[in-house]
Amino acid sequence: MSGWADQHALTLVFSALGYLDPFRGINSGRSGFVWITDILNSGYPESVRYLLAGKVVQLLGNEVVAHPPKSFPPDWVPPLLGFLSLSEKFYTKGSPPYPGLTALQILLCRQVDADVDVGVTLLPILASILVHDHPLQSRTLALGVFHRFMPGWFSQQMETVSNNNLDKLLRAVGDPFQFPSLPLQHGRPGGATGFDPMMAMVVLIEFASSDLWRNHLNRSNFDSCEEVLSTEKGRGSALRCMLDNTTYAWSAFLRTPAKITTAIRRLEELQCLNTAEVVILWAWTTGVVNAADHDAWRSIGRITLEFYQAHGTGRLTTLKRHLVGTNGTAEGDHLVFLLRGVGYEGYPCRVESVRHPVLVTKQVEKKHLIDLRVSQVCQLRRLHHLFGYDLATWEEAVAIEETDEEMDVLSGRTVMIMPVRSMDWACDYP
Repeated sequence: MSGWADQHALTLVFSALGYLDPFRGINSGRSGFVWITDILNSGYPESVRYLLAGKVVQLLGNEVVAHPPKSFPPDWVPPLLGFLSLSEKFYTKGSPPYPGLTALQILLCRQVDADVDVGVTLLPILASILVHDHPLQSRTLALGVFHRFMPGWFSQQMETVSNNNLDKLLRAVGDPFQFPSLPLQHGRPGGATGFDPMMAMVVLIEFASSDLWRNHLNRSNFDSCEEVLSTEKGRGSALRCMLDNTTYAWSAFLRTPAKITTAIRRLEELQCLNTAEVVILWAWTTGVVNAADHDAWRSIGRITLEFYQAHGTGRLTTLKRHLVGTNGTAEGDHLVFLLRGVGYEGYPCRVESVRHPVLVTKQVEKKHLIDLRVSQVCQLRRLHHLFGYDLATWEEAVAIEETDEEMDVLSGRTVMIMPVRSMDWACDYP
């Protein structure tokens, strides 16, 4: 169908369904997304339902692009997923642009409410679209949806899904950095502006902490990630993605000592040591675990000690650099994470009394920055104590070789935080 025939056919269908104006805006009256549901539930043949619903998806997609909604209503999601499920049978019979791509783009237009539980419905759809030889070449969009609906992968409903289907999804996801059907540019698929494969990798890291998912992970899911995380730049990028995910998408990400230690052990089993080490960095540097929770830190300390004893204490130089803030991780991202109060009351260490700023000002940011610097000192002392060293013997023990430039940076950091350490702060470590 095309042109006048499209509109005429839609007008007849919508008139029969009781609509006066099928092309009115999606934000007024009855939501246009209900049209999709009504068409899918109608008695028309599947091929006709696909054509009609596809035209609606394209019209709504144009509206969403022209007038992006401030929020993503939960009732938009089921109609789009219903259409995507049907489109897998028919999309190749039409001509581009395929409405299935438009449906994926709409799903990515805004952050979805964490209460939207569609994991069971979404799994078979993504398991089909994510395969490397899918004709739509929509793997990048599908990986974005895979991340966007992250909370749904851990719902109670997912426990009803068979192990075979869980395996099927993870095989389809494969290595999120790999896009055989599209040329890569700087590690990203050429046609996927703004897509970061690391965000999909964040979901897989959370899978490693989950009783439901961790045994379905494969070493092949992390092949490229291991290479990316072998560099300081890659580790910094991963931590920023993890912070963004926790700040804006799903605050439950690796929030407890039990989840952190479980993820590290599973990644070790898969011989994904660089990824496991990033989880250790996450635990020690973000403030997501209360620095004054001694039981939690005994658990984290134990697995940290076991990891570096098993894989080389020389790797501790990476952890130290992240603790003292010389690794290049964006400090601003960390402060946003703290200012939003995602952690325990938003503070990385116990400082005087808990403050609850109403208005974020330069003064508030400065206080958080001081808290962050004090936390770095406390955590560094905790790390030294954990391995039985003091500051004088630490560098010799882990064989740290630092350039003059790095030493200058460390020295500058020390000058900045020394006055704060002389104050009456509670620096908690075992």
